[in-house]
Amino acid sequence: MNVDLFDFTLPLERIALRPAVPRDAARLLVLEGGATHDRRVVDLPASLRPGDLLVFNDTRVIPAQLEGTRGDSRIGATLHKREGPRRWRAFIRNARRLRDGDAIDFGNGVSATAHDRGADGSFALEFAGDEPVELLLERAGRMPLPPYIAARRPADAQDLDDYQTMFAAEKGAVAAPTAALHFTPALMELLAAAGIAHATLTLHVGAGTFLPVKAEDTTDHQMHAEWGRIDAATADRLNAVKARGGRVIAVGTTSLRLIESAAGDDGVIRPFEGDTAIFITPGYRFRGIDGLITNFHLPRSTLFMLVSALMGLDRMQAAYAHAIASEYRFYSYGDASLLLP
Repeated sequence: MNVDLFDFTLPLERIALRPAVPRDAARLLVLEGGATHDRRVVDLPASLRPGDLLVFNDTRVIPAQLEGTRGDSRIGATLHKREGPRRWRAFIRNARRLRDGDAIDFGNGVSATAHDRGADGSFALEFAGDEPVELLLERAGRMPLPPYIAARRPADAQDLDDYQTMFAAEKGAVAAPTAALHFTPALMELLAAAGIAHATLTLHVGAGTFLPVKAEDTTDHQMHAEWGRIDAATADRLNAVKARGGRVIAVGTTSLRLIESAAGDDGVIRPFEGDTAIFITPGYRFRGIDGLITNFHLPRSTLFMLVSALMGLDRMQAAYAHAIASEYRFYSYGDASLLLP
C-alpha cells in the first residue's frame, strides 16, 4: 500500500509533553464496531466484559541514551537491541565521525568500541570492563525519551518514574510500552472487581519503533527486530480465555505484535521466545487478539498502519480526525484508545 494513505496533519500543540495526573485520568476514545465514545481510562471496566483478559508488557526501560566523545568529536548513541552480554546495537548521532574499531568515551568510567557498521548507519557497541552493562548505563545513560518530546524539552528526574509502567520488571527496553502508562493500582482493582483479568509477557521495545517509514510502499519497509517471550503458562491462560468466550485485549502494540507472532493460523497461542519483526498492515488476519488499548500514533508510522489493519483505514482516519478536533493528547505521554473491531 502507498504510505501516503497513512498520512494526516497533527497540530504541534496536540503532542503531550507530560502524562495525565493521575495516570488513569487520561481520556479514552472507544471505537467498538461502528460506534465511537469519548470516555476516560478510569472508565475502562465499563467498556469491557467480565471474562476479558488484558495483556501487559512487563519490560522495563533502561537509560539507553549515551553522550560521549571519540577524540575531538561528540558522539551520541541510542541503544536499541542487545546482541550479546556486553554488546548492543545502537543508532549513532554524528556517525560519519565513527569507524569500526573506534573507542567512545561516555564518561563516568564507561567506554565502548564500535564494530560492524550497519546499512542503516547503526553500530554494534562492545562495552569495556567486567561490570554488567546495566550498571554502566545507570552511571552514564539517560532515559531515552521519544524524539518528539526530547526535541522540545530535556529528560529530567520526573521522567524516571513517568516513563515506566507499573508492570515494569524485565530490564531491556529503550522505549516504554506506553499504553500501559495509563494503568494504576486503583484501576487494576476496579478491573479485577469487574471480572477482568490480566497477564504479562515481555517484549523489549527498540528505538526502531520511532523510525519513520521512508519507503513509498509498505512492502518495501523493513522492520527492526525486537526480542520477546511468552511462557507456556501465559500462552495456556490466553488460550483458555478464548475457549471460554472471553476476549484477549492487548495493552499496547508491543503486546499485540508478540501475541500475533506466537499465534498460529489455527488461532492457538504458543510459547514464544526470540526475535520478532512482524509488520502488520491492512489485509492482515488477526489470529491471537480480540482488541487493543493503545495511544495515538504518528502519521505514516508502522503503528498507525497496525491500528488501520485492525479497524480499517477509513475508520482510523476518521477517528484520528475526531481526536484532533476534540483536543485529545497524542503520542507516548498522551491519551488512549480502545479498539474493538
